[in-house]
Amino acid sequence: MMLALAAAVALTGCVATDGDTVRCGDQRIRLLGIDAPEMPGHCRRGRICAPGDPITSKASLAAALTLGPIRFEQVTTDRYGRAVGIVWAGNVNTSCWQLRRGQAVYRKDWDHRGVIGRCVA
Repeated sequence: MMLALAAAVALTGCVATDGDTVRCGDQRIRLLGIDAPEMPGHCRRGRICAPGDPITSKASLAAALTLGPIRFEQVTTDRYGRAVGIVWAGNVNTSCWQLRRGQAVYRKDWDHRGVIGRCVA
């Protein structure tokens, strides 16, 4: 696991695949510190999934991705092989964007040194 934020890398061709995941080409990126509602059929039995409308959450993240050039600061890699970190759209931290719009819930245990927690404090 990485212990510090990496330098931001510019990305293109990014799309929201749900409310907390972005795909840029063949790279899947999980937004740091948040959990968004699962798309239909993706909340596994026995798992407590984030509340809310997954379609609206995905649309919110898609809107954020139009706010400016996309940059990514990787923190770690999750158990599914996705890069995890902060996705910036212009000057907007997309994890914070989702939280402020009620489209995701904050997960302190998925944050890194409280980076995302500061945007909801």
